Amino acid sequence: MEQTYVMIKPDGVQRNLVGDVIGRFEKKGYKLVAIKLLLLTEEQAKEHYREHVGKPFFPGLLGYITSGPVVAMVWAGKDVVSAARKMMGKTNPLEAEPGTIRGDYGLDIGRNVIHGADSVESAQREIAIYFKEDESTSYEKTIEEWQYE
Repeated sequence: MEQTYVMIKPDGVQRNLVGDVIGRFEKKGYKLVAIKLLLLTEEQAKEHYREHVGKPFFPGLLGYITSGPVVAMVWAGKDVVSAARKMMGKTNPLEAEPGTIRGDYGLDIGRNVIHGADSVESAQREIAIYFKEDESTSYEKTIEEWQYE
């Protein structure tokens, strides 16, 4: 099964949205294989957002993402990367559709509750930043035979 990296950002944690966000992925049928609550180090944040280093908004992004706890997660399932992106909605909550995480909970582009990998390759890279191989759990859910052909 495909895996993706999803992170509930500091605003989502502070606003008590962790359970709601996890619930959406669970209800969709995806399997949680790794999770932790952590304060990002500056090094982790720089590695995570390395494509934005040097951009005008980067210092603010760095300050924000390291300002409070985040919930780092790995979810597994069929086409989970693209499905997670759809579930999250557009980056700017004002443009995100109602029913998406950002559309329902996001208030500002800089406080949009959640991050998700944008490709399988990005997911693998981001998972490696936050999780060691032995921190991910492999298991079969009894319901899987009812979810996929």
